[in-house]
Amino acid sequence: MLPLRSVLARALTSRTLAPQVCSSFATGPRQNDGTFYEFCTYSLKPSKMNEFMENIKKNMHLRTAHSELVGCWSVEFGGRMNKVFHIWKYENFAHRTAVQKALAKDKEWQEQFLIPNLALIEKQESEITYLVPWCKLEKPPKEGVYELATFQMKPGGPALWGDAFKRAINAHVDRGYTRLVGVFHTEYGTLNRVHVLWWNESADSRAAGRHQSHEDPRVVAAVRESVNYLVSQQNMLLIPASFSPLK
Repeated sequence: MLPLRSVLARALTSRTLAPQVCSSFATGPRQNDGTFYEFCTYSLKPSKMNEFMENIKKNMHLRTAHSELVGCWSVEFGGRMNKVFHIWKYENFAHRTAVQKALAKDKEWQEQFLIPNLALIEKQESEITYLVPWCKLEKPPKEGVYELATFQMKPGGPALWGDAFKRAINAHVDRGYTRLVGVFHTEYGTLNRVHVLWWNESADSRAAGRHQSHEDPRVVAAVRESVNYLVSQQNMLLIPASFSPLK
């Protein structure tokens, strides 16, 4: 019979190694911290779009006093019109919970920001996303337009399609056809969805870069590999609000 000390040592060793045994079942690499980004989309009554934008421009400081706004845009092309899109940054889920509790007690925010805008909104949507581990959020060098490209991937997570998707993204970036702001993977919402936020100087420069990339053998090869894991995709052209941190 083994001494009790040896039994305990083996038990502790096996417990330490357990995560490594299970690691082969992971769906892909993860970021090292709990930071996440909430994508909030507001579909507005067509006649109320301008009023909504004026309201949030005037009172957005009441909301940003509680948490960081990454960007605010209106949809110019693609999908439903009269839509406003926000990205909010949180350190972790406890941080978001604390922010929501603080907002519930903030009478000024409720009376000047929340309540006047509720009557203007037809629909609200929220997604929780993480930046993919190989991407950092970048700030463009000057004002421009943004494209949010959304890819619905096959189930399996980044372990299945991550490398091919990364090569397709980098093929565009490395040749300078467009500028990458961030790549986000959905945690809550429609799963296996990836959002890619691009920046261009204008809609015309975006179109020119896209036409050039279609004739680049390296880009074509990378995209063809990635589409093997693709279910569907869509995009929107976004115009940043005057008060948006990302312009």
